[in-house]
Amino acid sequence: MQLQLVSPCRVPRVGGAVVVGGIHRIGTLTSTVTVRRRSKAVTTAMRAVVQRVASASVEVEGRIVSEIGPGLLVLVGIHDSDSDADADYICRKVLNMRLFPNENTGKAWDHSVMQKNYQVLLVSQFTLYGFLKGNKPDFHVAMAPQRAKPFYASLVDRFRNAYNSDAIKDGVFGAMMKVNLVNDGPVTMQLDSNSPKNTVDAAES
Repeated sequence: MQLQLVSPCRVPRVGGAVVVGGIHRIGTLTSTVTVRRRSKAVTTAMRAVVQRVASASVEVEGRIVSEIGPGLLVLVGIHDSDSDADADYICRKVLNMRLFPNENTGKAWDHSVMQKNYQVLLVSQFTLYGFLKGNKPDFHVAMAPQRAKPFYASLVDRFRNAYNSDAIKDGVFGAMMKVNLVNDGPVTMQLDSNSPKNTVDAAES
């Protein structure tokens, strides 16, 4: 966006020109000084990174705690301001995303994980809400662990209630996990629950 600088501050001189409120005046010649302001988007939403996989597993302390065959690996980042509405949105969108081919029609993006009867592996990933201060990561906008743990558990329950509970797997909240996957495609999508299209998503088929 472009802004014309108008300021009541002192009038400086640039060479033989007088700068008035960001406007250079030299005789009868007037040129407007413009500046680009870089806007910084502030995201306040649940975030999910969805990967179509041939297989995936989670290992904690040398032991595999969850594994799936074909399906979706979903890394979930919970923002401090997230609510049940954000969880509902992410659950609905992940389960209905058309990321799989239809072998009968040849369409590449036609079937959801539910239509294929595939599995979903959910992994809590607070670092999705990290950003750098210099070279050091900062995670303060992620929901605090005391609140995030029951909130994440409720998200897993949503998936199990909306689909087949046996098809929904998850990692271990707060643990140091090793996530192994074979990305099929590769196909990777990112979802934010406050997407501008949320208002029309409910009408999508």
